[in-house]
Amino acid sequence: MRDRRWIGMAAVPGFALGGFFDGILLHQILQWHHLLSLVPEVSSLRLQVLWDGYFHALMYVVAAVGLWGLWTARGALREARTAYLAGAVLAGFGLWHVLDGVLSHWVLGIHRIKLDSPDPLMWDLVWLFAFGLLPVVVGFLLIRRNAGSPPVQPAALLVLLGLITAGAGYWALQPPPGQPDFTTVVFPTDSGPDAALRAMAATDARLVWADPGMSVVVFSVEPARRWSFYRHGAMLVSGSGLPAGCFNWSRA
Repeated sequence: MRDRRWIGMAAVPGFALGGFFDGILLHQILQWHHLLSLVPEVSSLRLQVLWDGYFHALMYVVAAVGLWGLWTARGALREARTAYLAGAVLAGFGLWHVLDGVLSHWVLGIHRIKLDSPDPLMWDLVWLFAFGLLPVVVGFLLIRRNAGSPPVQPAALLVLLGLITAGAGYWALQPPPGQPDFTTVVFPTDSGPDAALRAMAATDARLVWADPGMSVVVFSVEPARRWSFYRHGAMLVSGSGLPAGCFNWSRA
């Protein structure tokens, strides 16, 4: 009975990893959709980037809650088994995709897996089964084999989950493969073009692209100088560190 207490707790980091997997692969690498791609009021690139940033920040919070819960339960975890916790993490990973598929794709309709597909429902169903239902089923099968697996080493488990979560968050900061190492900078809409121009001059950056109001600007700049944009009024700077970037959106 005691083991059942940790199914949900061990599933929380898996749930967060499912969100990171979705955001990194679909929002950034494949660029098939953004979190709110089908919301008419969020049609601008600036707002799409804003909500993707909120989404990744939320996944950090979810992962931190799960890891803290496992840390506080490290004594009781010695009674659990490796297959039990591995199955719980995998089930949490799948649960994210099940909830995302049902709520985001069909109930709320805020995005679909592959927006430019002539048959978006097919992609929704493939994703739901491959990354949602299948991991959930495999996870519960692993839990049922709990008795035959070796005991958990709590310290090793927490270090492993922490490294995986940190690695996922780091990867979320990286540009898609093959894309030049440009830096996207978002300024407050009321700052006007002057803020971007001053920041560009101060950091010796080269302008690559900008929206008409220069509130979303893409620069070619030395990576070491990215943090300098915050001193010149930037709200979000890609590649400069996720927490500072996302939390600065609160000024929008």
